[in-house]
Formats: sequence, structure tokens, C-alpha cells
Amino acid sequence: MTTHSFSDRLLAWYDQHGRKDLPWQQNASPYHIWLSEVMLQQTQVTTVIPYYQRFIKHFPDVNALANANIDEVLSLWGGLGYYARGRNLHKAAVQMQQLHEGKVPQDFQALLDLPGVGRSTAGAIMALAYQQPFPILDGNVKRVLARYDAINIWPGEKQAEAAMWQRAEQLLPTARIANYIQAQMDLGATLCTRSRPDCERCPLQTDCQAYASGEPTLFPVRKVKKQTPSRQTNWFVYINNDKHILLEQRPQNGIWGGLWSFPEGDTAEAENHTLPIKNSVFHSATPEIRHVFSHFKLTIQPLIFSAEPINVVAENNPYIWVKIDQALTMGLPAPVKQLIEFLSSTERML
Repeated sequence: MTTHSFSDRLLAWYDQHGRKDLPWQQNASPYHIWLSEVMLQQTQVTTVIPYYQRFIKHFPDVNALANANIDEVLSLWGGLGYYARGRNLHKAAVQMQQLHEGKVPQDFQALLDLPGVGRSTAGAIMALAYQQPFPILDGNVKRVLARYDAINIWPGEKQAEAAMWQRAEQLLPTARIANYIQAQMDLGATLCTRSRPDCERCPLQTDCQAYASGEPTLFPVRKVKKQTPSRQTNWFVYINNDKHILLEQRPQNGIWGGLWSFPEGDTAEAENHTLPIKNSVFHSATPEIRHVFSHFKLTIQPLIFSAEPINVVAENNPYIWVKIDQALTMGLPAPVKQLIEFLSSTERML
């Protein structure tokens, strides 16, 4: 099988069946492509579309995003997950504004220097935005190549990843590079799917080694799963007489970095001495919240208290008393937003 025939077949399939009406493909600019590629990291297209559309409406170009408040950015990101992507998106926009005249750089190394941009994302931008011959290796392309060559090592292993990068470079065509890169992603997303690949309609079926083996779903080789650990915590939901709630901005590093959440810990007594509250009285507990991260499961017990606020004038104060409607416009993790909406809709605001 020659490289030329591989790409020719893939492009012929793309012309008939590829996705050409995604929002970021319409009047696409390098900014649109960069934004969509960051959002699509570890996230499905159907999930990304409404977030992308909201982002473009609020931040139509690099400078609008760079000039925005990070809290506004994270508010629009809320629910999309992997929040470091949102923080890095804003940092990268600032970097483009300062170093690249508010434009997405047209240089591979300059793209790699942006926060949140790795080799595959940089390659996708170079190919899709600037029609330059760079390979990508996102989840869909890894699956296609792992099956095409029946790679019998988990793709996360350095040896397997190096082999797939080399293969991806070998297969690059000399023309229509943007369509080819999109075709690879589309094939993995629509035909060469994880659990139910539609091999009968695949343009690469005739020399796909995984198909020839009779067990295409055995590829890519799966990583041996470890049991997902579980954690528990309490959220302390303090509400004053004016229906304000107390929120705490989480540290920039770690889970939900930079977002606003409820104070949390093992017991309220252990936390109270650090909080801007007085005269707190426990009222009730709401149903537990279960949230699954990529590497652990979290069970949250919200505990409702009445309390009086104490004004704190201190540098780097992470706490704020805020009206519930205003809180819903802030950068919140999805479970925090859901709890606030629940409290508001059920009139549980003491």
C-alpha cells in the first residue's frame, strides 16, 4: 500500500462523507481553528459546539479574548471540563496579543510555545489554518492508525506513540492537506469508532490489519485499568439574611483551578476560623452530589448554614459574599452551578 493511495482513498471518502458544516469550518480563521482545537481536546464535537458558539459570540477575536477578565472566560467554560484548558486559552490569547500582534502564529514552534498547545494541536492549526504539511495524533487518528497497522502496544506507551507519529508523517499527502487532516479525524469519529467500527463502509478496509485479524475492536490495545479511587468532602453553604452566599476562589493549580466554589473540608468547625463569617447555624443537608473526574470519583455532601458576613479587607482574599443571581454569572464548576440553581429553584435559600 503506497502513501499516495492511502491519502487518495481517504480524501475520496471525505469528499462524499466528511463533515463540512461544523461551526468552526464556516468562514474559518486561524482564531476559530485554534479555539475549536483546544476545546476538542478530550471532548466530543457535539459537546463542544454550543460552548464554541458562545465563546465566538463573546470573544470574536484574539484581542477580545485577551482583554477579557479570566472569570468571564471561566464562566463560559463552566461545564466543558478540564478547566486548565480555559485558563491556558486566556493566557495564550494574552501571549498572542503581546508577541504576535493579536494573531495566531503561523509558525509551528511559536504555536508550541503557547500555553495549552501540544504537538497535535499545533499540527492541526498548521494544517487546517495554514495548509502546511503537519501530522496530528489526536484520539481519533490514534485509533485509525493503531487499527490500520494493528499496533499491539497501548498507544500511550512511548514506543507506540513514536511509531504512530512516524507513520502519520509518512502518510501525509502533498496536496489538500487541510482536507486530509479533517478526513482522518472524521473517519475516526464516524466510522472507525471505539466500540462499533463500521468496517464495511471504511475506505481503508482492504489493507487494514485490524480488520484482517477479524477483531478490530481489540485495537487500539487498552491500558490496564486501575480501580478508580474515591474521595469524599463537605461543602459548607453559608447564606445570610439578604440571600447572599459565600464563595471561595480555588487555587489556580489543581482541580477547578481559579473557579469559584463553596468552602469545603471535613467539618465546619475546622473551617470556620478561616472564613469571613460569624454566628453560623446549621440548617439542613441537601442530597449528595457525585462527580467523576478523569482520575478519581468525588462524593460531595452540601451542608446549609445561616451566617452573618464579616467584611474582610485583605490582599489576596479568596472569599466573596455574592447574590445568588450574580453568582450564576461567575466562573463555577458544573456541580457548584447545579447546586446554586437547585437552591434557587427550590427556594432553599433559608
